Amino acid sequence: MNGTEPVQSAARLALRADLLDFRADPGWSPEPGTAVRFRPDHWLLVEQGRIVGTLPGEEPPGDDWLRLDRRGRLLMPGFIDTHVHAPQLDVIASFGTQLLEWLETYTFPAEQRYADPEVAAEGAARFCDALIAHGTTSAVVFPTVHRASAEALLAAARERGMRLIAGKVLMDRHAPPALTDTVDSAERDSRELIARWHGTGRLAYAMTVRFAPTSTPAQMAMAGRLMREVPDLYMQTHVAENRAEVAWVAELFPQARSYLDVYHGFGLLTPRAVLAHGIWLDDADRALLADTGAHIAHCPTSNLFLGSGLLDWRRLEAQGASVSMATDVGGGTSLSMQRTLAEAYKVQALQGVRLPAWKALYTATLGAARCLHLDGEIGSLEPGRMADVCVWDWASGPVDSHRLSLGRELHEKVFAWMTLSDERHLVEAYVAGHRHYVRPQPPKPTG
Repeated sequence: MNGTEPVQSAARLALRADLLDFRADPGWSPEPGTAVRFRPDHWLLVEQGRIVGTLPGEEPPGDDWLRLDRRGRLLMPGFIDTHVHAPQLDVIASFGTQLLEWLETYTFPAEQRYADPEVAAEGAARFCDALIAHGTTSAVVFPTVHRASAEALLAAARERGMRLIAGKVLMDRHAPPALTDTVDSAERDSRELIARWHGTGRLAYAMTVRFAPTSTPAQMAMAGRLMREVPDLYMQTHVAENRAEVAWVAELFPQARSYLDVYHGFGLLTPRAVLAHGIWLDDADRALLADTGAHIAHCPTSNLFLGSGLLDWRRLEAQGASVSMATDVGGGTSLSMQRTLAEAYKVQALQGVRLPAWKALYTATLGAARCLHLDGEIGSLEPGRMADVCVWDWASGPVDSHRLSLGRELHEKVFAWMTLSDERHLVEAYVAGHRHYVRPQPPKPTG
């Protein structure tokens, strides 16, 4: 675990801090409106791992509560990362390629190592701990094509009590032999993994088509068939990330109207479908997303790092499609959701749009939970939700401390925090009321 050994939460836990969460989509205005809920100096009350209420700071709960005073710090729901690759921590920050070359040069060699159950277990533990240490308590995750990789990832998440959605990657062509399965082996492994893991604790299974070029029509048809058999399965994949990729898909699937339509033709677009990127879509595609309830996981750091393009977020929403936020590590450059949101602001600014802090943070908390149909469990500080919460420093150095002191109103302060902060601002992270991360104390000088 990170920092110090995790402490078992008391049956009744009270955290005192500045509470920030959302009641609804705040839209594109920096005005907080009724969607933003900011409660400075309040107690968050947690009982048996769930949020049960709040109290003003000057009205503490009774002595039968474990009271932890974090006054002057920010408490928010844990972030939700809707698209990230567990094994790609091995290749984060790799130089000089675009998408298809990136896969061949970095990703596929790294993923081949995860056939080894020991490597997979070590990687899964490292990944889950890293998520929590960056303030992310729930995620939609790609392991590798290997069953051992999916088993290890789901087991690591269960051990930590995390809400995690994942599934064995499906890939039966256009990949190295060590990374390919078959239609039959993929169906057999998927069925066994679904039976063992789907709905176990806080876990859910996702049919995981890497992307259309690496699955034959027969394999995608199999995935669609399983999704019809188990209607609450998720589906995760990539779509329209890169122009060369889009052209390749058009060659492989000439009968489809578009890249997105490939998935639709196999029954893979459902309200539980998570499609990463979605940059090179047209109006018909955006309407199809709205009609099916599938949503786009926006990956700004990856899109900029690999030079893939700029997401037209406003147009997606204007046509009724939904957007969540994702780091896409290792194409993305950090597991930090704040760094990701800061890059999302820049992606929109390049298109003449200004992304308010409210909209950005909503998309990584309650908005993501709604896209995943999990807003009754995660994403806000409402009573009844799981106590997946993080305590942050508002500032951790002279620059952001000074900037914060000059903030004139709430949005200015929160936007500055979102833009200047990262995982180094994280003080504590709780998953289902259990503290799983405490920031390490610097070593004491000796001599």
